[in-house]
Amino acid sequence: MVRLRLKRMGRRNRPFYRVCAIDKRAPRDGRAIEELGFYDPIEAAPEKALQLNAERVNYWLSKGAQPSQTVRDLIRKAGITPATASEPATSA
Repeated sequence: MVRLRLKRMGRRNRPFYRVCAIDKRAPRDGRAIEELGFYDPIEAAPEKALQLNAERVNYWLSKGAQPSQTVRDLIRKAGITPATASEPATSA
């Protein structure tokens, strides 16, 4: 199962996180399937503190990825709404 969760970066006493799609069994800072954005809790400016690729977040959510509680809160804070299932599917 794929989860959307934070991967800690940065140095001691200066955390910096990447929002990633990671296999549930992988370690916290292990190899990610895809990096979707970043979160800097120390940054004062809100537009610089959180940046997410909304299109890719919605893609992973539509594929059944489960966000952690923190990532769920960050997605809400960023104003990303999941794509609805009622959208017409495109056929090739």
